[in-house]
Amino acid sequence: MDSIIAAIHDSQLATVIRGDIPGTEWVFPIIETIHILFLTIVFGTIAMVDMRLMGLVSRQVPFTKLYRELIPWTWGAFAGAVMFGSILSTAKIDDYMHSPQFLAKFVLMALAAVNMILFHTGAYRNVSSWDKLVPTPTGARVAGALSLSFWIAIIFFGRWVGFVT
Repeated sequence: MDSIIAAIHDSQLATVIRGDIPGTEWVFPIIETIHILFLTIVFGTIAMVDMRLMGLVSRQVPFTKLYRELIPWTWGAFAGAVMFGSILSTAKIDDYMHSPQFLAKFVLMALAAVNMILFHTGAYRNVSSWDKLVPTPTGARVAGALSLSFWIAIIFFGRWVGFVT
């Protein structure tokens, strides 16, 4: 594993992103900005869906309508955030792989994924019976609250990584 990390760290891409080559010091902030813009869309769309599940926003809109409109944006932005985040991570991959904050971010993303799977195999299977209801069933509200909490924590640990590596 150490040899793979070393190879990524020593790659031309990582060298450029770190700004080790004169004239490339602008590359990292540009890629980071794009990553954060994608993450903003991910969080914003997830937050709207989660807050609807909790009955806090868009109470008059059927859940399935809001979900169908926002989820394609979520997945597209998530793909962009993963792509640009992966590129960014090459710059300090050796530091990141030993950072508890970086690892916590990914554990939280895994927990968010498990929460989403449980929601889709649980409360969402009966969405037609509660689509227009506020409040939604307890399982849906809990899934929304957990999802929102996980994503806030993911952002917290993601930003923390930038200050400790």
